[in-house]
Amino acid sequence: MSKPKDIERLIATTLDAFGGRLDVLVNNASTIGPSPMPYLLDYPLEDFQNVLNTNLIGPFLLTKNLLPAMIENGGSIINVTSDAGSTGYPGWGAYGISKFGLEGMSQTWASELEETGVRVNWVDPGNMNTAMHRAAEPDEDPSEWANPAEATNVFVFLASDESKAVNGKRFRAQEDWKRLTTEIAENTEMKE
Repeated sequence: MSKPKDIERLIATTLDAFGGRLDVLVNNASTIGPSPMPYLLDYPLEDFQNVLNTNLIGPFLLTKNLLPAMIENGGSIINVTSDAGSTGYPGWGAYGISKFGLEGMSQTWASELEETGVRVNWVDPGNMNTAMHRAAEPDEDPSEWANPAEATNVFVFLASDESKAVNGKRFRAQEDWKRLTTEIAENTEMKE
């Protein structure tokens, strides 16, 4: 996701596989950069650029180039963010900055695409037991973090037709899913 030529190949392959139509795009590719993560003062420029290219420029290019395949039928773009995208943490420099950028870009896309039927939301999955998170915080106990499968419900909801009225929102997968489940149940009961 850090190289435009690889992104172009991914776009071509995706559009070919789905006959030029796309209903859901999840921008989940991400990197933290060097581990342990250095403070900004010591951050190597090449690593900083790689993190921004992967976590911010890659989702921009995918969204920009796949939008035409989504606009005719509407669809859902879900960008994966982090609490480091809303709060600056020491040592999370390039990663956090890229996620701040992704959140701002998500807000802008959501506003610009509002009339097209394509909705844009972003999800902070929370502390997940993944290789990337273990590399970012090697001294923490990953058994206290959620299994990634536990955070998928909010993504499935945002990709579904049930979420057609949801646009321009930030979700915390582990916390907001319970609230969303209650709201969906209440709305279903009201319709019946």
